[in-house]
Amino acid sequence: MSTSPQDGEAAVQEVLACNEQLLKSIAEGDWKTYAELCDPTLTAFEPESRGQLVSGMAFHKFYFNLGGASDPHNTTVCAPHVRLLDNVAVVSYVRLSQRVDEAGKPATYRSEETRIWHRRDGVWRHVHFHRSLTT
Repeated sequence: MSTSPQDGEAAVQEVLACNEQLLKSIAEGDWKTYAELCDPTLTAFEPESRGQLVSGMAFHKFYFNLGGASDPHNTTVCAPHVRLLDNVAVVSYVRLSQRVDEAGKPATYRSEETRIWHRRDGVWRHVHFHRSLTT
């Protein structure tokens, strides 16, 4: 099945919008939206999993149950790159998270992220990610 360049660009914009919504749900502690965007079999490598592949949503729900971010925060996605593979999208970028640290001073945290999205029945679902913290 071939798609036109316009169809490809529309899919790129659609998956970037889903990714932005996902990051917003994480920053705001919005479990309902996060769960709607993710496949129940989500897999991940992330700093919190200490190098282990985690599967399913329970690991992530633990952090959402701690409560949403009430302090001021801002998320910036730098240089996102999307690779479309039919009904799969690979999104890679650097995420900058600005928050106030424990001492009350502004701080910026950086993570390198790759997120895999799968489109099924016309809906994008987040199925896997790899996130690394950098200094």
